[in-house]
Amino acid sequence: MAKNGNDAEIDEGLYSRQLYVLGHEAMKRMQISNILISGLRGLGVEIAKNVILGGVKSVTLHDQGVAEWKDLSSQFYLREEDLGKNRAEVSQLRLAELNSYVPVTSFTESRVTGVCVFDQVVVLTNSSLDEQIRIGDFCHSNGIKLIVADTRGLFGQLFCDFGEEMTMFDVNGEQPLSAMISMITKDSAGVVTCLDEARHGFESGDFVTFTEVQGMTELNGCDPVEIKTLGEIICDTSSFSDYVRGGIVTQVKMPKTVAFKSLSSSMAEPEFMVTDFAKFDRPGQLHMGFQALHAFEKKHSRLPKPWSQSDADELVALAEEVNAAQSGSAKQEQLDQAIIKKLSCVAAGDLAPINAFIGGLAAQEAMKACTGKFMPIMQWLYFDALECLSEAEDAVLTEEECAPRNCRYDSQIAVFGSKLQELLAKQRYFLVGAGAIGCELLKNFAMMGLASGEGEVIVTDMDTIEKSNLNRQFLFRPWDVTKMKSETAAAAVKQMNPSIRITGHQNRVGTDTEKVYDDDFFESLDGVANALDNVDARMYMDRRCVYYCKPLLESGTLGTKGNVQVVIPFLTESYSSSQDPPEKSIPICTLKNFPNAIEHTLQVLEAVYKSLVTDKPRSWEDCVVWARNHWQCQYNNNIRQLLSGAPFWSGPKRCPHPLEFSTNNDLHMDYIMAAANLLAQSYGLPGSTERSALTKLLQDIKVPEFVPKSGIKIHVSDQELQNANASVGKRSGGEPFGGCGFETVDDETNFHMDFIVAASNLRAENYDIPPADRHKSKLIAGKIIPAIATTTAAVVGLVCLELLKIVQGHKKLESFKNGFMNLALPFFAFSEPIAAPKHKIDWTLWDRFEVKGIQPNGEEMTLRQFLDYFKVLLHFHSGKLVLVYSWFTLCYSLRMNTNWRSLCSLREFPCSTLSSCLRPSLKNGWTCRELVLLILETS
Repeated sequence: MAKNGNDAEIDEGLYSRQLYVLGHEAMKRMQISNILISGLRGLGVEIAKNVILGGVKSVTLHDQGVAEWKDLSSQFYLREEDLGKNRAEVSQLRLAELNSYVPVTSFTESRVTGVCVFDQVVVLTNSSLDEQIRIGDFCHSNGIKLIVADTRGLFGQLFCDFGEEMTMFDVNGEQPLSAMISMITKDSAGVVTCLDEARHGFESGDFVTFTEVQGMTELNGCDPVEIKTLGEIICDTSSFSDYVRGGIVTQVKMPKTVAFKSLSSSMAEPEFMVTDFAKFDRPGQLHMGFQALHAFEKKHSRLPKPWSQSDADELVALAEEVNAAQSGSAKQEQLDQAIIKKLSCVAAGDLAPINAFIGGLAAQEAMKACTGKFMPIMQWLYFDALECLSEAEDAVLTEEECAPRNCRYDSQIAVFGSKLQELLAKQRYFLVGAGAIGCELLKNFAMMGLASGEGEVIVTDMDTIEKSNLNRQFLFRPWDVTKMKSETAAAAVKQMNPSIRITGHQNRVGTDTEKVYDDDFFESLDGVANALDNVDARMYMDRRCVYYCKPLLESGTLGTKGNVQVVIPFLTESYSSSQDPPEKSIPICTLKNFPNAIEHTLQVLEAVYKSLVTDKPRSWEDCVVWARNHWQCQYNNNIRQLLSGAPFWSGPKRCPHPLEFSTNNDLHMDYIMAAANLLAQSYGLPGSTERSALTKLLQDIKVPEFVPKSGIKIHVSDQELQNANASVGKRSGGEPFGGCGFETVDDETNFHMDFIVAASNLRAENYDIPPADRHKSKLIAGKIIPAIATTTAAVVGLVCLELLKIVQGHKKLESFKNGFMNLALPFFAFSEPIAAPKHKIDWTLWDRFEVKGIQPNGEEMTLRQFLDYFKVLLHFHSGKLVLVYSWFTLCYSLRMNTNWRSLCSLREFPCSTLSSCLRPSLKNGWTCRELVLLILETS
């Protein structure tokens, strides 16, 4: 087994997407961290899964309990044949498969403190309050970081204690800001003015440093300086030389020390993290409620029975006692008895979505404890999803409806009753995508019992599994690489719950597959869940859901950020109703002549396209000759031509310098090797990786002498380029040249990334721009989306809570929750979805007129009957029918004369081609088959 540790190399092929979230230094700190997780029910296994995928040094699993029916509602690594076996021992074998770099061991003894001395982080789940306090005090006094996580039905709790001096090296995870300087005043409150291209984004209290400043050179490379911002950046420059020109100001991430109180101290003086500002006072209430639950369980050796009113009354009384005993800020002026009673009614439940959400957060906190990356939760977090219960105010489930049935859904039935379970089993859902979000959705679907009866889950994904997927798409294993995602994921969740009916497809969703996903397919669905990674596909599925009036569950992640949107027919706006602003584009003149950042130099394929006009190479030697001349043209001749004109460098326009080729320069040789091999591949010629032989070939190549041309105009703006009909090649990641396309950046054998890295860094050297390593170049050129398993798990947990509401038939807008989170800050925001906008006649994007074209007697509706129908209908909407179209043919106009109306004829169109069709019938006159385009005039 490969192992993590002090000397271990980071496997960038496996951890690439996570590295873009955490960075190499944080990843190295995580690789030397040991974690103990106590409690292997649904929440514990979720946390263990996420930290093992993350790549810690080792994970120890602790649990003395055995698998029971109630565990199977959310513990996805327990099966029916495991009932009666120790949860930790059974889970250990399956969790160990997730990451070969992370040793996973199980521990079943009673004394956790005897083993946790070897760990950096201890995570407690499903533990008693007495045990939490005892282990919490031990950890706090021994410098061990503690996380306490718990879920009770629709409620969740999280507590963090990372010691009295926890140093955070990066509190938000954002890339350091940087801006170009136009002026610096010499003063005790010196003002640094940035170029006006965009807001600099700095804030008071930030620390910055300076480079490339001319004149006031004392600033270059100075220690980080704290600044104030008043539109400009202010710092003390009174003792420095006079400023001349230029310079770059760059933000510096400064370490921050955070102090935590122990669990026992924090119980009385809690600091709450609010997850939902609509429930601002809820954390204090639940702080009392969870303590009352512990007291109830200690007294009765059990949790309150599901929906038992007597147990609920007793829990309220215990909560009052707990609250009365408080002397610190934890004491509540008045307890919300309704909330405490609901906590009692659902506390025996164990829901996969709640465990996914709290488990994702807890795992991220464990990573923060290991790495010092991102701001921890300070210190208590409470969460509830009571909106998932019935909307009817007087609806109360009975003990009988929620009693255990010795089935795998007992812990879900304890919360919602058996009727919802029957509804879930009948659901037919379409899941689009089987990547990270798709895998998590399928796991939750299986645990919840979705499509476990007459229903079905159809999952489609046209991609195959790659090594980089294994870090977060947890249904896949190393031996699954190159297999189809959808089929592999479907087989994996069938092992988690053999009852789920699931079918895997390998189709792309779009107009080319509408014969597969046709009217019959969509009309048979109960809903759609998107697990996509691009906006175009999301918008296409959104249009289909609006057309067929199907609910849509939409979600996405970007590093530690995640969002959830629920789209409900006739209630909310659709996904496409509001869009993010377009990404800021880089001016072409900047890319072509004036790059000032490494992102600009990574647009490198312009010159590659020009290679198509060269003569076809006949040998490897010809490819080397072309590559050498190409290097000379790009990094020497073109720069000399640029410098031969009028001086253009000022502000953000850097003055370039030509490079001189040398076989002793590794970067120069990397470029020649990659470019020559790419050209050879495109023409089917054998390549070579022999560096010594390449050096000999290059020594014999005669490069033509270059003389700059006169009268060449340098275009300094995009407008000048357009006016001059200038053209620029496509950017990195564009179409292939000569049959050798620029494919996935994860393939280390095809010379694509070798070429991109070398070409961009050579251009960066031309302009004195700091180079980018291969890792950063992949991020930019491959347009890679940073990803981490913790965010995905948390987001999908919220998605599945919305699914529960949809299946129950919730109708109130306030029952649903759109959500946004940033686990790095941490920050959470929930809001009710935006209602579908209504137009003049109470008409929304979901509304349509549906007319049955076939009458009860079997005859088709005539156009006259169709018009009469709408005259009656529109009378109630204060409108009138002005025009009727079928496809592009006018069928009726209010302004037609009588003769034209009767003589107007229609061409016949096949219904398989058109969504609506009118056609003439000799027997019945004008007939209406399906839907038509109506133009209405409202008063």
